[in-house]
Parts: sequence; C-alpha cells; structure tokens
Amino acid sequence: LLDVDNGPEGLTRKENDWLYSINGLTAAYAALRPQGVLAVWSAGPDKTFFQRLRKVGFEVDELRVRAHGSKGARHIIWLARRGR
Repeated sequence: LLDVDNGPEGLTRKENDWLYSINGLTAAYAALRPQGVLAVWSAGPDKTFFQRLRKVGFEVDELRVRAHGSKGARHIIWLARRGR
C-alpha cells in the first residue's frame, strides 16, 4: 500500500510527485509480477490519477473507504493490478 503525502499530488513534498507520474507508475508496474497489486491511498478522488494508472497498463478498482470503520472521513484506495 503506497501511502505517501495526501494522495497523487505532492501536496506536502513536491519530491513525491514522481511516484505518481507516468514514469513512477511505469516503474511500479515493471517491479510487479504478473497479477501483482499496487494499492494507493488518497484523501480524495482523482480521475486523472485513475486514468494514469490505466494508461500505464494497470487494471484498476477504486474503493471508497472510511477512515475509522463506519465513521470518519471517506478516503480512496486504488487497487491497480498488473495483468498477465
């Protein structure tokens, strides 16, 4: 699970932007075995990031989850699976 910064934009540290870029996601894709999964947490939705994951070749599911069980703020976890 990649939980860096507040999501796909380096809000806290600009150095984190590379992780969420096409180049960073391509490196993550290449590092995974077939059917491997990259999970990415975010404080909120980001359609552009979802599309970027798909552009790299991931099969993507977007989960909306609560911070504390059934209470708390809603967050996003993307499950990005490398194909065969």
